[in-house]
Parts: sequence; C-alpha cells; structure tokens
Amino acid sequence: MDLDDALQQKAKMRMASFQKGLGPFIPAPDAQAIDTREWNLLREDLSLPAAVLYEEKLAHNLAWMKQFIEAYGIQIAPHGKTTLAPALFSRQLAAGAWGITLATAHQTAVAYQHGVRRVLMANQLVGKQNMALISRLLEDRDFHYFCLVDSAELVDQLGAFFRGKNQQLQVLLELGVPAGRTGARNAEQVEEIIKALSKWANSILLRGVEVYEGVLDDEAQIRAFLDRAVETTQELARRDLFAAGPVILSGAGSAWYDVVAEAFSKAKVDAPLEVVLRPGCYLTSDGGSYRKAQERIMACNPIARQMRSSLLPALQVWAYVQSVPEKRRAIIGLGKRDAAFDSGLPLPALMYRPGGERPISVTAGWRLTKMMDQHAYMEIGEGDDIRVGDMIAFDISHPCLTFDKWRYLSVVDASYNVLDLIETFF
Repeated sequence: MDLDDALQQKAKMRMASFQKGLGPFIPAPDAQAIDTREWNLLREDLSLPAAVLYEEKLAHNLAWMKQFIEAYGIQIAPHGKTTLAPALFSRQLAAGAWGITLATAHQTAVAYQHGVRRVLMANQLVGKQNMALISRLLEDRDFHYFCLVDSAELVDQLGAFFRGKNQQLQVLLELGVPAGRTGARNAEQVEEIIKALSKWANSILLRGVEVYEGVLDDEAQIRAFLDRAVETTQELARRDLFAAGPVILSGAGSAWYDVVAEAFSKAKVDAPLEVVLRPGCYLTSDGGSYRKAQERIMACNPIARQMRSSLLPALQVWAYVQSVPEKRRAIIGLGKRDAAFDSGLPLPALMYRPGGERPISVTAGWRLTKMMDQHAYMEIGEGDDIRVGDMIAFDISHPCLTFDKWRYLSVVDASYNVLDLIETFF
C-alpha cells in the first residue's frame, strides 16, 4: 500500500467511525442537515463533552493576524501541529499564509494529502523512513519543503540519502541556546554545519536561518537571541552561502511573535528576504497562557495597540454537570482526555440550563481543582444554583493539547447552530 492509499484509507476509516457514532458526536447527518443548521449545541443535539469552535471569533482572529503581519511587511506560516486540521489550514492559506509549518514527516504528509504545497517543517528530518516519506512527496515538483539542520552529522546523513535519490532538499540552519532545545549553540558549530553543507552543495540547499525563541522566557534574552539570528543571516549572505531564491529568516511561536516581528522586519541582506513567522495558536487563542501573552502584546506592541482589538478565545469545551454530591463541589463530565491541563486547568466560563434562553456567565468563584481521566472537580459556593444536567462551557489553556484529543470539532455561530465539522488527523 503506497502513501496516498494509506492516508486515504485512514481518512475513510475515521469517517466511517464517526458515522457509526463512535466519535465524540452523535452519528453524522447528511450534508443538508448541517447546511440548514438543524443541529444546535444548546438544544443538546451534540453529545457532550464536545470541543466547539466559534465561527465569528475564528474569522476575527484570521483577519487580526493578517493585518498585524501586513503592518510589518512579513509573512506567516501558521504552525499546523496546533490543530492538525486541513480545513483550518485552508482557511489560513486563503487568508494569505505563506505556507503551513509542521513538526513531523507524518504531519507533512497529512498536509500534502489535503492540498498544502509549501511546508516549513520546524524540526530536523531524522531517520530512514522519515526521509523516504519526504522524498516521495518531493517527486511532486509543485511541492516546496524546508526542514532544519543543526549539526554536521545530520547534514551528512541527509546529503547521502537525497544524493542517492538524485533529489535536492532545502534546509534552514537552526540556531539554539545553551540548555535549550535543538539548534547550533555557537559560531564554531555553525561553521561545522557550513563545512558539511559544502560537501553536498548540489543535494542539500541552504535557504535560510531559523530559531525558536520560545525556549526562553526573558525578553532581553529573546531579543539578544533574535539579534544573533539576524547577524548570522547577514554574515552568511555576505559570504554568498545561501542557495538561489529568497533568503528565509524564520522564528516565532505564539507567545513572542510580536518581538520576533519587530526584530526580523528590520533585517537587511543583499538578496530578497522573506521573514516567516510561525505562531499556531493565534487562530483560536485561549483563555489561559496565550491570553496572558496576548495581553502583554496589546500593552507593549505599537502595531497591536493601533489595531484596537485583540485575539479572541475561539475554542471551548462543553460538558455536563454529572453530580453535585457536596454543598461546595460539583463533578463535571470533563477530563484529561478532553482538554489540556498542562498549562492550567480549564476555566468555567458559561453555564446553560437546557430549555433556558441563553448561556450566562458562571458564578464568580467557580473553578476546577482537579481533573481525572473523565471527570473534573469543580469548586462552587454553598447554595449556588447548579443542577445535574446543566451545561458548562470551559475556556482552555494551550490549544495544541486540546485539539489532539478530538477527531471532530463543531463550528458554531453566535446562536450555537452547528455550521461545520472540522476533522483532525493526529
């Protein structure tokens, strides 16, 4: 079975599972049912817990980031590992994205299978089967792929493989910091990589420089790291070490993209330069760690302040109150299998009692204190109006580790009508 057939079969198996009602929602209706909005979250047409995306907020976030990037005259390749949802990739590309960032060869194959034709894999390509998978995709001349290198040893492995395939692989030099993640730590390591690249000049093409500043949490250190990336790019350009085509300078996760935009947009080299940022969580944002990061951006970045709006949390997980066994505790049908908990527990935001008019903000003081696999402990006030069967919407912190728990997410409008189902491919 070849790659294309395997991926197609996987997609068919997932859809068959969904249609049989084995996924997180009730059995799928036909397309007409969704088109006419016959499903409604508040009418309990979805099986809870359920992850929900809000259409108006998604559209707002897409437009907001497009305006921000254009103000700096730079590009964006959203990190697709956040959602691994090709339908959302398509929306990001339609909004002007340069390409899609991914983290693994498998993710790259999923994106390619769904029409993405430019991928920046912000990771090293290591291992025979991973190289073979990318080699297969590169047989399509319309597919443009970039990966990272941070050692002479890896350059030699890639060179031997792709020369043997009579193919060319485009790479970015990754810079790193001591005690950080991957990336060349110093000038000596960079020179070793450059020397190795010279041996494979017709097979491994150096196209730019990449960093991930998210391994640092001090702004002064981040700015120094970014300055180093700019200086390295300028030095390699002066030495004419980049292959033909625009030089790529790339960085930015979802927390410090404003600082990267400021630093990299000022870079100048004697060649066409494409600055490519890679935030992935902007599309949905969140109610936790990235909300705090966005608050810093809105307070400190002049472009963001001029825009007079911010990114909005567009992802929630809805769940039922299952039990109220004690005066100050409710048990919620929401667990670690449903929502991220690594960057903080989900935050109760809305409550809806089936049959009521609209969801209301939760009572002040409600909070989760503990999550198990399928249950959450929620602290409430004595005498609070909460019953078994009430629906609670939770803001989450860290979209990446919420999306990967769902095969399908509902997209709803302002009236909670279901507009679409978004499939993921983790």
